[in-house]
Amino acid sequence: MKILHTSDWHVGKVLKGRSRVKEQIASLAAVVQVAKAESPDLIIVAGDLFDVAAPSPEATKVVTRALSALRATGAEVVAIAGNHDNGAALDALRSWADAAGIILRGRISEHPADHIVSGITPGGEKWRCVALPFLSQRYAIRALEMFSLTEAQAQATYADHLARLLTRLAQEAFTEPDTVNLVTAHLTVTGGTMGGGERDAHCILGYSVPATVFPSNAHYVALGHLHRAQLLPGPCPVRYSGSPIAVDFGEEENRPSVTIVEVTAHTAAKARTVPLTDAVPLRTLRGTLADLAVMAEQLDDEPWLRVYVAEPPRAGLREQVQELFPRALEIRVDPSMLPDAATRNARPRHTGRSAPELFADYLKHRGHADEATRALFERLYTEVSG
Repeated sequence: MKILHTSDWHVGKVLKGRSRVKEQIASLAAVVQVAKAESPDLIIVAGDLFDVAAPSPEATKVVTRALSALRATGAEVVAIAGNHDNGAALDALRSWADAAGIILRGRISEHPADHIVSGITPGGEKWRCVALPFLSQRYAIRALEMFSLTEAQAQATYADHLARLLTRLAQEAFTEPDTVNLVTAHLTVTGGTMGGGERDAHCILGYSVPATVFPSNAHYVALGHLHRAQLLPGPCPVRYSGSPIAVDFGEEENRPSVTIVEVTAHTAAKARTVPLTDAVPLRTLRGTLADLAVMAEQLDDEPWLRVYVAEPPRAGLREQVQELFPRALEIRVDPSMLPDAATRNARPRHTGRSAPELFADYLKHRGHADEATRALFERLYTEVSG
């Protein structure tokens, strides 16, 4: 069977106050085009469909249309909630999803069978999938209440809870011979490389789990949460598909993609990455104004930009950079041009000094020793003080 694995759409994500909904629509359209070209039997969306727990109606429309378009390719579609999603809100869409032929799982159910989905490909290949939405620390033990726990087990770590839960679900799911066994989950696996835009609290502080939590008889584990496409060592093939769009400047080196997997019940999974080129790139530039002017002439595309300018802070500097780069969403003075900590913490002498002198000291203290700003303050102060 053939599987298309995608995750971390983050529809509704805003970059420095700018809506990227058109880019998100384009990136998901590219995913649909890959699905049409590859004709997978199953499409797995491994969480973080939305960027926030309370998505706008527009974001909801984008996600539901994308899922419908993927289903319209003829593939089965399984989608789970990630840590950015509101699991209860996704479950509220299940009536729509069921009618559309889409398998949607938002929260952990008290019925283990609700997290075991199955199907048969047009070629006659049977498959079963354990679909596990994101679990917070608080809900990890609650999820295990579907099974009997000793007191010691109830006090175990998050990784122990996930291992126990996945083992029990796999024991119930992976029972038939000649069947492709799959797992999809939204979590952090120890050793994985972060993409740059993940929510740190759900990547560290006990949320990282070893790859050994996955059952060895799984043919493929389709993960979401880390935004960089990567294969991790484990008892079975464990893979992140990466995000179809770089969600912030921490991800500018990522290459948006989806993963295509081909596997049978008796052969190992073979995965390949299909790049997506429709997303607007993100780029960081550094240099003096002269350096940046040269870079502006050499830009051969229209990326969103973060610019670090290697000039002392002064009035009008931001405007000069913005004139060079109208698509700069973030403009900062390079930290190397700012006073060091010792200089910033030095307390200037105030006694017996005029207001213009004190203001000049303040500018110097803040790394903004600009003569034009100082002169403007002195003129205004003179006018006001008469």
